[in-house]
Amino acid sequence: MEVSLTVWIVTIAAIVGLLLFDYVFHVRKAHEPQLREAAIWSAIYVGLALLFGLFVLVEWGGRYAGEYYAGYITEKALSVDNLFVFLIIMASFKVPRADQQKVLLFGITFALVARTALIFVGAGLINQFAWVFYLFGLILLLTAGSLIKGELSDAKHDEADNFVVRLAKRFIHTTDHYDGDKLFTVHNGKRAMTPMLLVMVAIGGTDVLFALDSIPAIFGLTQQTYLVFTAVAFSLMGLRQLYFLIDGLLDRLIYLSWGLAIILGFIGIKLILHALHENNLGFINNGEHVEVVEVSIALSLTVIVGVLVITVLASLFSPKGRALRVLNGLQTVAEQYVTLPQDASPEERQKLADKAAKYQRQMPKISDKHREELLESEKHFHELLDRARGKHREFERTGVGPEPDVVPAPEAEAIRGEHVETQDAAGTTTPDAPRGGSTGHSA
Repeated sequence: MEVSLTVWIVTIAAIVGLLLFDYVFHVRKAHEPQLREAAIWSAIYVGLALLFGLFVLVEWGGRYAGEYYAGYITEKALSVDNLFVFLIIMASFKVPRADQQKVLLFGITFALVARTALIFVGAGLINQFAWVFYLFGLILLLTAGSLIKGELSDAKHDEADNFVVRLAKRFIHTTDHYDGDKLFTVHNGKRAMTPMLLVMVAIGGTDVLFALDSIPAIFGLTQQTYLVFTAVAFSLMGLRQLYFLIDGLLDRLIYLSWGLAIILGFIGIKLILHALHENNLGFINNGEHVEVVEVSIALSLTVIVGVLVITVLASLFSPKGRALRVLNGLQTVAEQYVTLPQDASPEERQKLADKAAKYQRQMPKISDKHREELLESEKHFHELLDRARGKHREFERTGVGPEPDVVPAPEAEAIRGEHVETQDAAGTTTPDAPRGGSTGHSA
């Protein structure tokens, strides 16, 4: 596959242009994207990625188009899983909702730069040393194992307290308070780093770790540097909008880590088979290639798409997935009701009450096993529901809105997910938002 310098320049210019467009027109003014805005731009970026695949098909043929699409879908799935970690980090630093998209865009830009560097390093190693395929395959198998181990283990870890963040806190004066979206401010007469910069450092540090898994995965599907670069770039573009579009859905993808583990394990085996076919290590078959079955790109694409479809369907429609949807939905509605301002309209109160009643009717369908598995504290969960019902009855009786609760803190841990105790910018330990089952670790 021959790619001219002109094509490289145009491609890079287009990607940089899309990033600049985001910075100038979308995140310069802090705001929370509405669902319609997020949906439109997510569709645009996915559409551009699919159209680029058609360009590859016309220019270089079906084989390379298949490699690009397989790489794009895999990297997109891994990027979605990365959103879990970004969610935890931003919750732990209590990033204002309106500023979250600026943090996300920084993370996407940093990820693109870091992964581009690793792509060219990886391509250089592959061209010089065929044994690198063994190393990449082993990395993916270990990553798949760690994802499964994370699902089977109750171990907790702090995604927002990595080495890079600890180093920044140690050597740079930091403040506990945000100053709009400024990265630096003046605190006690001294220039200080705000939590906004600190959360960007946290996301940048985790992006480096993600890249170490992501690049071997894409090289397992294509060794064409241009296709690797474009598949990674397009998988990251639009990730900011996708975050706001599927924010509520993220909690329900309870089997995503299992699906990613299967995909990474499959690609790892594919890489090792390819390494055996290209073998030049003296201690393996006397340095001669080994006759093994090589996995075609068509089979790779089928497996990747099939696993992702099954993962999503199982997450949404399995008994555990439906139970999580009901419990999370009921908790969310109850929290919204108990924090309603006194002047909230009767229509808004009735709408929440009707929604809660709808979820409540589905509660008897949840098995005791799933209640025990998903409810961190059944006592706190039912206390929240009772308080919401009591407030609604009081409003119906008196016609006067009751005093709102400040923050229903105990109920934040009512649903069991991956509750990671993290520290906010001021050092206060808080639980992260409940999640269904993803470990939040990926390539």
